[in-house]
Amino acid sequence: MSKHGKRYRGAAEKIDSTELYAPLRAVRLLKEVATAKFDETVEGHFRLGVDTRKADQNIRGSISLPHGTGKTVRIAVFAEGDKAREAEEAGADIVGSDDLVAAIQGGEIMFDAAIATPNMMAKVGRIGKILGPRGLMPNPKLGTVTMDVAKMVSELKAGRVEYRADRYGICHVPLGRVSFDVATLVENYAALYTEILRVKPSSAKGRYVKSIALSSTMGPAIKVDPAVQRDFMEE
Repeated sequence: MSKHGKRYRGAAEKIDSTELYAPLRAVRLLKEVATAKFDETVEGHFRLGVDTRKADQNIRGSISLPHGTGKTVRIAVFAEGDKAREAEEAGADIVGSDDLVAAIQGGEIMFDAAIATPNMMAKVGRIGKILGPRGLMPNPKLGTVTMDVAKMVSELKAGRVEYRADRYGICHVPLGRVSFDVATLVENYAALYTEILRVKPSSAKGRYVKSIALSSTMGPAIKVDPAVQRDFMEE
């Protein structure tokens, strides 16, 4: 017996697993086969020819998608004084210092992203073992350790996403919702793929982008042609 239900199998039958689809066709097909009763997340999966055990091939960064992800992001900011007020005015959901550290130590993690001013990192370091495994640790490389907390709160709220190659060299990144129109999803995909190409390590050997797939939360994967690196809106 297949572990997938009738609806999933019906969707999968519409996809040619041997074909590499142009991004526009892939997105159209994805929207057609997404049959869940909720607004599914669309994800891009980029398998890269990198060895993440090597520091210089550790693909990681963030990008503001042109149309956001459609997800409401809850943001915590570790800051005091004027910076705490700036964070609150920019729309941060939780702002604190020692009190926020204590709450997290007590098991309260009611946020999806965290920002800290540099002077707070000694305190945040005390909860690194809690935040790190969840991908919530503020990081200067990602811009989430910053004095400009208001700007980063705004960017995260607007749809800034992180990408990070896992130990298999795959980046799994949200690109929006199934309810987004085709052009919106393709433009988000184009922005992310262009960014991934931009950060190619000079030491990476062989083919850099090995494969790309798009999928919705409950839907089957659709293979996308990695050779399409511009003119994304063409058939």
